Amino acid sequence: MLVLTRKRGELIQIDGNIQVTVISVQGNRVRLGIEAPDSVSVRRGELVFDLEVGEEAQVEEIACV
Repeated sequence: MLVLTRKRGELIQIDGNIQVTVISVQGNRVRLGIEAPDSVSVRRGELVFDLEVGEEAQVEEIACV
């Protein structure tokens, strides 16, 4: 994992076509703006975890049938 320090308004560019900008910092909350091509899926980590858990539950349910 790469860990970077950025200030409000600064950005990080990934692979030349994804840009992450620090919009604001308030206490322990950071707002990020993400610009990426439509072909790139951008999801919050907790949503990815929920999707994975839901898919595992479906697989277990099918296996029990």
